[in-house]
Amino acid sequence: MARKNEIRVIAGRWRGRKLVFPPVAGLRPTPGLVRETLFNWLRAEVSGARCLDLFAGSGALGFEAASRGAATVVQVESNLRVLKMLMDNRRKLGAEQIETVRGDVKRFLQRTPDRTFNLVFLDPPFGRGLVGACCRLLEAGGWLTPDAKIYVEAESELDCPPVPANWERLRHKRVGEAGCHLYQRQAT
Repeated sequence: MARKNEIRVIAGRWRGRKLVFPPVAGLRPTPGLVRETLFNWLRAEVSGARCLDLFAGSGALGFEAASRGAATVVQVESNLRVLKMLMDNRRKLGAEQIETVRGDVKRFLQRTPDRTFNLVFLDPPFGRGLVGACCRLLEAGGWLTPDAKIYVEAESELDCPPVPANWERLRHKRVGEAGCHLYQRQAT
């Protein structure tokens, strides 16, 4: 049984490796069963992907993607304590394909991207109304490839999170207090 402040990588290169994260209020790692479902949904998409992990938190999604063969993963996190632990975990794994960036996600998305991403994980703190704004910034800012896949984890009350009209919902599932949604961008 995993301790409260650790997660286990499910599959890939680092399968079974434990990653620790600090006890920070509001930090809720995506549970193992949800990650397993998500990566089953994304089975053919992860190998070689360029991933953007917004509100990285424990790093569960980004590390899982890297373990399964993502070419690059950019983790964005604002909490300094959490960021340091992400960097420690990256070093312990020798995860050279992961870049960890400190910053407010909305401000990060307002800058001009130096590359596009074909896989995005968006799991903001609940109850702050961040999903819609971040989705608009991703779409308008040139962050996404024409057929990018975007995973949104939001409060389960948001049956249909506010996303751009050209994002088609492919899959969704409710797990406890979280709604898990996978979208694919349709080029406009």
